[in-house]
Amino acid sequence: MTFGADFDYIYVMPKSAAVAKSLPPVAANALRQLGEHLAIARARRRESQRAWAQRIGISLPTLIRLEKGDPTVSMAAYASALWLMGRAPALAEIAAPASDLGALELDVRDARQRRAVRAPASISARLRRARQERE
Repeated sequence: MTFGADFDYIYVMPKSAAVAKSLPPVAANALRQLGEHLAIARARRRESQRAWAQRIGISLPTLIRLEKGDPTVSMAAYASALWLMGRAPALAEIAAPASDLGALELDVRDARQRRAVRAPASISARLRRARQERE
């Protein structure tokens, strides 16, 4: 007997979005705010949900979920909605290295540690040079 011989098609259940279930509350709130802001932007442009969904290339139920900040909606849908608003370039700024305060803090810590290792030697050398110049 071959696999699937009794079926006309095989339905594969999509993976549940485990990351959506374990989303930190701060991130979930930020997505809800983003969804709300996108809904306001659409309404201010006097666009219906149906028209906006068509322009983004998603279904109406997906747009409704997007406007609620649903974390399972694809990043492409959010990016397309931002593009319609003229805000797509802002996506790149979200994770810009210059804005990455966590990495910047690590860089500062590393620099301080490297400096602390070299500091006594360089202080001694400076004192010797200063004494030699005075003599």
